[in-house]
Amino acid sequence: MPEQIIQRGNNQQVIFTCDTGMKAYVAWLMDYAVEFEVAIHAWVLMSNHVHLLCTPGSNTAITSMMQALGRRYVQYFNRSCRRSGTLWEGRFRSCLVQEETYLLQLYRYIELNPVRADMVSDPADYSWSSYQSNALGKGAALKTPHPLYLTLGKNAKTRQANYRDLFRYQVEGELLDDIRKAANKGLVLGNERFIEQVEALTGKVLKEGKRGRPFGWRKTKG
Repeated sequence: MPEQIIQRGNNQQVIFTCDTGMKAYVAWLMDYAVEFEVAIHAWVLMSNHVHLLCTPGSNTAITSMMQALGRRYVQYFNRSCRRSGTLWEGRFRSCLVQEETYLLQLYRYIELNPVRADMVSDPADYSWSSYQSNALGKGAALKTPHPLYLTLGKNAKTRQANYRDLFRYQVEGELLDDIRKAANKGLVLGNERFIEQVEALTGKVLKEGKRGRPFGWRKTKG
């Protein structure tokens, strides 16, 4: 099942100060993705956080990958910047994703991050995301196309054209809120039925409870 991953710098601290650091992070991400059998579908590296969309090969694969990657990059960053101490905002955050409804929306959400941040006006102009690979066909050894992405066309050229069409509109409104809330709170991104199915499998409550007192809380007078 696909997962959205967010890894942030502590207190919004910058985690990438130059392209060299980004290259190192991507190289190690690819190494550990192979080692722990995690398929990476989409990504973006921002100055103080990273977004990933991936599918693990086992229940522990993503945790193992992110822990190994986090330790490796902290060592590199501290040595390069002549500093010590923590870099990350605790454990990475993640949420399970319903493929049919939200997967391609998450591709868009992730790759449009630099546009929302006013860093570029076109996601094609940002080098540190998967957009140039998914939409323009640029080679990227890190990427494993998700089966749903492959349904966008019978050949690479058609898939890329149809994928670019998805980016005619921004991710905003309720969809944007749902994506952010699911990742930040460790919930599930999906419809009610999907969430209930995941809750039944995991035994965990994975949707946000309604605010206020539950219906029927008032005691009747005897």
